[in-house]
Amino acid sequence: MTLTLRQGDRHADRVLDVVRRGFHEEGNDLVTRSWSRCLNQYQLDPGRPREPVVIASSALQSRRNQHADVIECARYEMTTLYQQLADAESAVVLTDTDGVIVHMVSSPEFAAEAEPMGLRAGGMWGEAEAGTNGMGTCLAAAHPISVRREEHFFSHFTQLTCSAVPVFDPSGEIIAVLDVTSRSSLMQQHVLVLLGMTARMIENRLIDKRFSNAHPLHFHSRPEFVYTLHEGKLAVGDDGRILAANRSALFQLGVQTMDEIRTQRIDDLFQTSLEDIVQRSLSSSFHPVVAYRANAALRFFAVARRPASDAATPARARAAGAIAAPMAAEAGAEAFRAPLRPAAARAPGIRTFKDARLVAHLDTARRVVARRTPVLLCGETGSGKEVFARAIHETSPHAEGAFVAVNCASLPETLIESELFGYKAGAFTGAQRSGRRGKILQADGGTLFLDEIADMPLELQARLLRVLDERQVTPLGTEETHPVDFQLVSASHQHLPSLVREGRFREDLYYRLAGIELDLPALRDRTDKRELIHDVLKDEGGSDCRLGEDAERMLMAYPWPGNLRQLRHVLRSAAALADGKTITREHLPSLVARAAPSPAPAYALPAAAIETADAQGEAAASDAPPAVKLNPIQANERQVLLQMLEQHRWNVSNVAKALDVSRNTLYRKLHKLHIEISPPD
Repeated sequence: MTLTLRQGDRHADRVLDVVRRGFHEEGNDLVTRSWSRCLNQYQLDPGRPREPVVIASSALQSRRNQHADVIECARYEMTTLYQQLADAESAVVLTDTDGVIVHMVSSPEFAAEAEPMGLRAGGMWGEAEAGTNGMGTCLAAAHPISVRREEHFFSHFTQLTCSAVPVFDPSGEIIAVLDVTSRSSLMQQHVLVLLGMTARMIENRLIDKRFSNAHPLHFHSRPEFVYTLHEGKLAVGDDGRILAANRSALFQLGVQTMDEIRTQRIDDLFQTSLEDIVQRSLSSSFHPVVAYRANAALRFFAVARRPASDAATPARARAAGAIAAPMAAEAGAEAFRAPLRPAAARAPGIRTFKDARLVAHLDTARRVVARRTPVLLCGETGSGKEVFARAIHETSPHAEGAFVAVNCASLPETLIESELFGYKAGAFTGAQRSGRRGKILQADGGTLFLDEIADMPLELQARLLRVLDERQVTPLGTEETHPVDFQLVSASHQHLPSLVREGRFREDLYYRLAGIELDLPALRDRTDKRELIHDVLKDEGGSDCRLGEDAERMLMAYPWPGNLRQLRHVLRSAAALADGKTITREHLPSLVARAAPSPAPAYALPAAAIETADAQGEAAASDAPPAVKLNPIQANERQVLLQMLEQHRWNVSNVAKALDVSRNTLYRKLHKLHIEISPPD
């Protein structure tokens, strides 16, 4: 069936009769008002249709270049809408504000049949050219509209039904029209609903694209509507000023136009500051937090993030040989991630580092996670595996989702399953009344970081493998399955292939986790150690804290068995002891007591070959039971723990605090490495 051009004298007579009798003035009838404009303003004759107006290809390309960001934001959404409609005799159309079609999605057959009518890229569908139609009338009325067959002004369009909605830019002005044109004779109210939803998605994408340097803030009066099309969305500048808002945000804030809030700051709208809500959102893994309306009792739930452009910073920084990143406040892990905020508003711990291996690893990770490849991080305790995992998350396609970290070693074995998979109400004794979403479900749409994966019990490894294969999770106490999609990053300081050979770790799970395996350097091996020491010192002692040459040489020569956690605690103590003065060797008592005669990193050798200046430490180093076979990593780790136990006079609580782990975790580790809890005689 082809689209035929119908000459309908009766249709033309009806249009003329309606307009002349003035029926359009009795109500707000968009169609009859459009007929009136076509007759009286544009001097069109419904019985004499004009030839379709199609602009030249060069002019079309110029318009496409002018609206490139809008087209880019709309392409995917238009294709998705076309697939949802599942109508081969339809087209999804995007026009500019002059009614010129700049992008269209349809079947080749329908496109070929509709082309003679001007329904093609470059076709002009403003009311002045095409009379009453979905695209042109939507522009003229600035309102969503459906124009059914006989409601078109010209008779040769009366076999089409057009539904159209305006698309607004971040300033609240119409920037385009989104239309669905088909042969359907029905009103198809659901098409207008789908068009409205698609237009909102395009508008939200446009805010993200045009304000990539701003902080996105999502909010709604109901927490379940955050991250949905119903959410209010703001783009907030570094100074807290509102740069853009979507229509839902304006409605919820009780304002009509963007101009009413353009000069206001975030704390003029909510009882919070930008810094506060970003930090609270980060602490809650980007689940909605409470924010009250300024000067009102209205309660909202909101999430704020750092600028999306910061995720691209590592790529630019790599070219310059530097990467900016936040340092974990208490974990002491190194930083190699994009800054959360510009320099003027950064939180303590934002520094720049230049270790070539970390730069290369992050670049490798960025490329593989783009293809959703799992990443396995290896490195000594305290070498910054979680911070590196966060850096991977920030550069991944899941960056807008939550980063959910699970330390498999710090959870009691009886709770690991419920923590990972969640449970329904009453699933077991002590369960919360409302049930609980597991970590895997919390990571849906984001990144799941499984730290110390080697400590996961074997029976749970089997269940985790099934979740990773099927991408579905079943909470405890229920048979319901929930689909999940997340980027997987795992980490361990143990040598997993050795554990596989010993039967302590599933081989199939190991290969599922190690899509790519990255070894993070210890602090003693990092090429940016000097810069890192000075940056950590600024975090702990302030910008006025100074390091003497002798102290700096000692810090540079020390092997740092506790890595960055130990570095942070040493410098924190030194800053307190110096009390504003230059830090010298005397302010580093723990390092002076443990100084080795050679700066060579003896901690990389087997335990039996360790040499220290302390006789007791030397005796402890040779205390490994001869019948116990430890791999090099375990032997190295055993020696580190023996050294730290000696340093802290075998006070397990103090060692756990220095390593930033729980006492239970440390006790389990000591047991695995066959270290007696009580000190040797």
